[in-house]
This record gives sequence, structure tokens and C-alpha cells, in this order.
Amino acid sequence: MELQSVSQCVEQWEELQNDFQALEATNSEYLEKLEQLNALQAKCTHAISHQRYRMGIIKRSLKKLNITEDEDKEIKQRINRAMARREANLVEVEHCLPKPNGMYLKIILGNVNVSILNKEDKFKYKDEYEKFKLILSGIGFLLSVANLCTKIRVLELSFLFLLVWYYCTLTIRESILKVNGSKIKGWWRLHHFISTVASAVLLIWPLSDSWYEFRPQFMIFNVYISIVQYLQFRYQQGALYRLKALGERHNMDITIEGFHSWMWRGLGFLLPFLYAGYIFQLYLAVALFRITSREPTHWQVPVLGILFFILFLGNTITTSLVIPQKIKENRARREIIKTEDNNHKVEDRKDD
Repeated sequence: MELQSVSQCVEQWEELQNDFQALEATNSEYLEKLEQLNALQAKCTHAISHQRYRMGIIKRSLKKLNITEDEDKEIKQRINRAMARREANLVEVEHCLPKPNGMYLKIILGNVNVSILNKEDKFKYKDEYEKFKLILSGIGFLLSVANLCTKIRVLELSFLFLLVWYYCTLTIRESILKVNGSKIKGWWRLHHFISTVASAVLLIWPLSDSWYEFRPQFMIFNVYISIVQYLQFRYQQGALYRLKALGERHNMDITIEGFHSWMWRGLGFLLPFLYAGYIFQLYLAVALFRITSREPTHWQVPVLGILFFILFLGNTITTSLVIPQKIKENRARREIIKTEDNNHKVEDRKDD
């Protein structure tokens, strides 16, 4: 509202002065707490290093000891189990502490601290990452369909440039997620680096008969991948929130290109789509090698053939190796739950 007199302006200014003094006091308290926070973070980091150093000494000492007594062997096993639990506890503590950037982030961002300390903020960042992938997959789907229906060079270049930017952005975002505790496997991160290179090679592939021969197959492949990404996102949204509510998953577990690191409930529905996408990558690699064998062509053709074959091989092998591992982990988890339920039943009978 408008002030009607000078006295009212003076009154409002004095009131504002009092508010600013309160702000200064709050800011001073904030800076003091911030210094305390940094000191506590450094103290926790030092304590974690000390714990691991001392545990390393104990482990090496136990290995060197010539233990023959059954009682001593049992004590050794008990200590080893306790140290395994302690290491898991230390990892949980580290999730709440800032971590140094990896080499890739240091090159891109320098030493900027990208650690997210609040668990809810971590989940929000991870959720934004998933939505970013969904939105870009939708845009890629529309551009792929448009390129299938037309032969406009500007549209082609726009799509290919989008792919380069998309995969570059994913590598940075995934590196930030990794710093904040994501358990994404090394292959899936490497997958996006290779995809960035492949997209850049596609972008500089000059107009030629070989390009127009490969172009429709590549656009159909991107349409299919966009559909699979949508199916993943829909499944992921429901399952991730359900598992998070049950307290079974870490906030920074993420979806990865063509595959979910945690998708083991209802996996049978998505696995055929995932493997079909991998086979499509092999088909593209074979198509490129055939183009190369028929006639002299640009260097982009054999290079892309090799890259698509590497993607097919890495995706197929990694997924096939991880599936039995996760099934085994789930089986062990079910056994633990079953044992705990039986123990509770026994205790209930004793109470009765």
C-alpha cells in the first residue's frame, strides 16, 4: 500500500531497520553454525579414515596369525563379521558427508562442491534426473518420427545435435549422482561416454548414399529406444516410490540406459524389451559393416559399426551378469525375512 505522509515513511523505515538487525543476528548465527558444520564434517571424515586404518591393521594381523584353536577361529570369524558390518555403517555415514569430485567432474567443473547432504534433496535431484531423461526421450521420439516422414537436413542435424548434448549432459549428471552415493556400475557410465562419441560421429557424417541407407534404420531404433525409456520411467516411478516407502532402496539408485539397477520385481516384463534393444544395436552394427564391405565410404561408417557393436556387447554381457547376482541377493533377502518372521512367531508363542 502507498504511504500517505513522511511520518509514516519514517515509521516504516524504523520498523524495517529493526527487521534488518534481526536479519543480521540470524545471519551471524547461520555463519557460526556453518563453521561448526564444516568442523564436524572434517572431524567425521578424519574419524572414518581412522576407523578404516585401525581395521586394516586388525585384518592384516588376523591373516598373519597362525590360529589353530577352534575358539580362536570362532573369535576371528566374529571379528571379521563385525568389521564387515562396521564397513557398511561407515559407508552410510559417508553418504551424509561431502565427497571430492572425481577426475571427470574436476575437468568439467573444477573443485566445485557438488555433494548433496540432505537425503530429501538427493531424492529430488535423482527424480529430476529421471524426468530429464523422460522429457528428452519424448523430444527425441518426435524428432525421430519427423525425420522418418521427411528428409529435411536441418531437422536431421537438430536431432543429432540434441543427442550429443543429451549424452554429454547425462555423463555430468551421473558423475554428480556418483559423488552422492549412486551405485551405478562403471559400464553404464562408460555406455554414455561411448554414446556421446557415436552421436558426434553421426553429426559430422556427410550427406551420401551410405547415410541415406542407414538413416531410416537409425531413426526407427531411436523411436524404439524412446518407447522403452517411457516404459522404464512408468515402472520406475511406481516401484521406486514403493520401495523408498518401505525403506528398501538408497535414494540415489538410478535408471540407466536400457536397464534399471534395481528393477528385479516384475523384471520379466521389461527384459524382452531391453534385450530387443540390444539386438537392434547389433543389427545396426552389422548394417554398417555391410555398407563398408560393399563400397568405399566415409570413415564414419566403420567407426560407428565398431561403436554400436561395443554397445551391444557391453549391454548384453553386463545385464546377463547382473541378473543372476540380483536374483541371488533377492533370494538371500527373502531368506533373512523368512527367518526373522519365524523368530517373531517363536517369541509370540513364548509370550502366550
